[in-house]
Amino acid sequence: MSKKAKVIAVASAGGHWTQLMRLTPAFSGCEVVYVSTLDPGAVIGNARFYIVPDANKNEKLNVLRLFFAILKIIIKEKPDFVVSTGAAPGHMAVRFGHLLGAKTLWIDSMANVQRLSLSGKLSLPYADLCLTQWPHLAALDGPQFAGTVV
Repeated sequence: MSKKAKVIAVASAGGHWTQLMRLTPAFSGCEVVYVSTLDPGAVIGNARFYIVPDANKNEKLNVLRLFFAILKIIIKEKPDFVVSTGAAPGHMAVRFGHLLGAKTLWIDSMANVQRLSLSGKLSLPYADLCLTQWPHLAALDGPQFAGTVV
């Protein structure tokens, strides 16, 4: 019997989380572990779920807390794949996942219409695939466009 692929799906609360939830059918047949900054309740059924601190570039202490929380999760869960739809928790998960040998996917939020998000830019070197949801933001040395989540 073959082992199910393990996916860690990461997004901060709000629109990032909504977009991640729309990807749920793509995880069919996988063991999925969700990570976010807010408890979504029963939205994810029986899947394991971790709550991590919210952080941004202006909250240095929370960034440090988030760093260690995500690192601990990635080491404990040993994912085959890390998927994120955005923000600092997703960037850290993509980065640590990549460093520990997981395949990584960054999908920049639909809200980033003018340019790739800061987390998206930081994730580019660590993401096996980086996607934008806006065709005009696709670049040869940057994100690719393959459609939208919403």
